[in-house]
Amino acid sequence: MNGAVCEDMSKEAPMGLTFMEKLIGLLMIAVGALWFYTTYTSIGSLDPSDVLFLGVASALIILGIVLFLAKAE
Repeated sequence: MNGAVCEDMSKEAPMGLTFMEKLIGLLMIAVGALWFYTTYTSIGSLDPSDVLFLGVASALIILGIVLFLAKAE
């Protein structure tokens, strides 16, 4: 083979892989949104830890959106 792509390999991703990628993306969006909401509603004063949690929750939401919208190859 020496790094060459085998001709009989499928060019499409398996159905289960695509489904799980979308499902994990939706799960990450839901967890990130819940985390963002609970942190945002319980903010008393703007502590550094609150900003950290809001940033991590936002990153989780963005990563979930990327996973959900990505096309598996």
